[in-house]
Amino acid sequence: MQDRGGTLYANAMDDLASLFARIGRSAFRSRFRLNAKEQDYLAVRGLDTFLAHGQDFIAQRLAPALPLNDGTQTPMRGHPVFVAQHATATCCRTCLAKWHGIGAGQWLSAQEQGYFVAVIKHWLRDRQP
Repeated sequence: MQDRGGTLYANAMDDLASLFARIGRSAFRSRFRLNAKEQDYLAVRGLDTFLAHGQDFIAQRLAPALPLNDGTQTPMRGHPVFVAQHATATCCRTCLAKWHGIGAGQWLSAQEQGYFVAVIKHWLRDRQP
């Protein structure tokens, strides 16, 4: 995957270890965990449903070139995907720029949206205690 400047960023899935190492050094990002209610939601509905919701939220709230209420469009609680988005810095275009190298001003491609869903999946399966 290439960023808008044409340089290779995050070598998609190969660089998740590097991304999560950086995120792990952030006191803010590393404090996010699913609580018991959110874990129950996931257990009842399953990973596929969780990721489908994540895909929908990313498509609706992050994919537009200039999202409505950017920076506040993802609540801190209310859905386990929201928690995962904050934990993985996939919550707003500012965080996408800082942590993932993708700034605002252009729609997110299907490939970019899929990458963010994969990042959330990785956090849930491999980083969540």
